Amino acid sequence: MNTKAYEKMNYALAILGAASDGGRRGCIVNSFHQVSSSFPARFTVTVSKDNETCRAVETAGSFCVTLLAEDCPEGVVDEFGYKSSRVRDKFAAFPSAVDGAGNPYLTEHMVSRISCRVTDKLEIGKYILFVGEATEAEVMGAGSVLTLESFTNRGKSTPANATVYRTVEVNGYRCSVCGYVYEGETPPPADYRCPICGAPAEKFVKIEK
Repeated sequence: MNTKAYEKMNYALAILGAASDGGRRGCIVNSFHQVSSSFPARFTVTVSKDNETCRAVETAGSFCVTLLAEDCPEGVVDEFGYKSSRVRDKFAAFPSAVDGAGNPYLTEHMVSRISCRVTDKLEIGKYILFVGEATEAEVMGAGSVLTLESFTNRGKSTPANATVYRTVEVNGYRCSVCGYVYEGETPPPADYRCPICGAPAEKFVKIEK
């Protein structure tokens, strides 16, 4: 099987946000898709069970997705793609607002926003696929959305929280739990913990070229 065939597909990069237990959670996803043209429309999004945002969506029973603009600063992608909501409020670093259900979203460098009420979910291995019914939608900016292809063309690996990975040439070790990349010729030290999911050093495997 030639998995290079998968790379012919492209994906929009988005921020998935949800509020639970008085906190705001959010992460980069590339698994948000419209699956019906009914009214209201239905969407799906897939998130790792190890992700704090996944737990927030389950608790809230709703979520908000904003599509990143093609010229979105790398600081936004770095914050939501490579940092953990367990230890920080990612939304605090940028202008933000909340939707009608109280879910957070960024107000700058986004092209559109879609808020959904969760109507169903499906466990897929270490992921959960949420089915959502649109409750709010707005256009937030002109221009195109940032796609996985255009992001990797910047010379960047796929953000660690994203469901579908696409790598660039890099020396390092990948977390087998969430996909975070520890760059370098030598493996992470024995006491190292993944900054995304908290996995120990032995869960990191050498990236094969």
